[in-house]
This record gives sequence, C-alpha cells and structure tokens, in this order.
Amino acid sequence: MSQKTFFITGTNSGFGFAIAAAAIRKGHKVIGTVRSEQSRAGLAERLPAVRSVLCDVTEFDRIADVVRQAEEDHGPVDVLINNAGYGHEGILEESPIEEMRRQFDVNVFGAVAVAKAFLPRFRQRRSGFIVNVTSMGGMITMPGIAYYCGSKFALQGISEVMRAEMAPFGVRVTALCPGSFRTDWAGRSMVRTERSIADYDALFDPIRQARQSKSGKQLGNPDKLATAVLDLIESDAPPPQLLLGSDALALVTDRIERLKQEIEAWKTVTVSTDG
Repeated sequence: MSQKTFFITGTNSGFGFAIAAAAIRKGHKVIGTVRSEQSRAGLAERLPAVRSVLCDVTEFDRIADVVRQAEEDHGPVDVLINNAGYGHEGILEESPIEEMRRQFDVNVFGAVAVAKAFLPRFRQRRSGFIVNVTSMGGMITMPGIAYYCGSKFALQGISEVMRAEMAPFGVRVTALCPGSFRTDWAGRSMVRTERSIADYDALFDPIRQARQSKSGKQLGNPDKLATAVLDLIESDAPPPQLLLGSDALALVTDRIERLKQEIEAWKTVTVSTDG
C-alpha cells in the first residue's frame, strides 16, 4: 500500500483511535481531530505520530479553515474518515427535541460539513476516498434509539448520493456500518435521557440494562475493524456500504427479508395507485 494521508475525525477514542493507530503502523500519515487541549495531550501520549488538530465538528463555520490549514501544514489528504459521533438513548416520547438537535448536529451536519470541506479538493484532484461511519443503526432500528437511528439513516442516504455525485471525478465513498463493538459508544460516550413515563418500563428498561451490562464486552474488535478499513481503502471496487460484525450481518439480513415480505404482501395496493 502506498503511503496515504488520512484525516480522521474523533481520533481520541473508539474507531477513530483504532483506525489512526492501524494507519500509522502501516506507514501512513494521520491528521486527527480532537475537541480539547486535554484530549490533544492525551492523544499525543498514546499516539504521538498523529498530527492532531482542534476541531469540533459542530462549529460548522470553522471546518473549512481547519481543513485548509491541515492541508497547508501536512499536504493533500487522500482519505477522509468521517468518524466523529455519539449515541443517544431514550424513549422518543421522553426525549427532548434539543437532544435530537444535538444528535443530528454531530452525527449528520458535522459529518456533512467535514465532507463538504473536502469535496472540492478531492474533485479537483480527481482522487480521494471518503468513509462515512454510520452504523447498522442506519439500516435497522430498535426501541430507545430513535434519534441515533434517525441520524445514521440520514447519513447513510447522504453517503449514497455523495457516492453517485463524486464517482465521475474518481472519488470513492463508502458508508461503514458497524454492529456492536468494544468502544465507549454504549458507555462513557452515550447520552441517556432520564426515564419519566412508567408505561414504557416493561419495553425499555430491560433494553437499557442489557446494553449497559454488555458495554465493553461486545463481540466486535475495534482493531479488526481498523484492519478492515485499511483493506477497504485499497479495494478497486469498494461497496456503497460495508457491514462489519456478525450481529450487523444477521440483523440487517433479517430486516431485508422482512422488507421483501412486506413489499410482496402489499404489492397489490402499491401498484393500485398507478393510472
């Protein structure tokens, strides 16, 4: 693999850190974003080869300048890993709209803003690879994570359009759709809305308890995900989306089968509106 320059958002932990570490081991250059000087210092201790930059992806007006400065300082970026994001957990009726807005600001608008800062650069150079980290939650749903799934469904759709629009310019786009991995997603990083409506106790309390108890024990290995991402970057025919994790494979496959059955069951009604 020829040396590439990666720009990775949310490099301080989770997938971002794992991908950065794997890329550096392979001899690549990594520019990684962090949100605070404290995080920057911690990253420098654990992964000193990363060229860290301060960037909150919700500060939309600053992102173009951050990207411009990064390329001036470190040269043209070949690969964007749009990784920054977090999970929100809460029953829809109980969860304030403000929490939804924050979820979309980070997971959707932040990711799109970073991508848009790179699109003209990649288009003009006729090369580049964008990996938008979505989730199996961008293809399936489950009770208690409506805001999260909504944000990931949105980024999934945007990624497919981005892929089609950038293909004529030699720019590749893949949505990365991980299942459950041993990151802080279900632990320290997750925002949880307080419970307030007893009617939902039977449905949701077991889900919340199970998620908390499994945090840190998930089957998915972030280091193996990082290896898969590096393989993806080298692929001559990268897919529109790449599922990672056996749980993602099982749950998404099941959803596709159920969707086929639903379409078939209602086909007569579907076509009855023509003419």
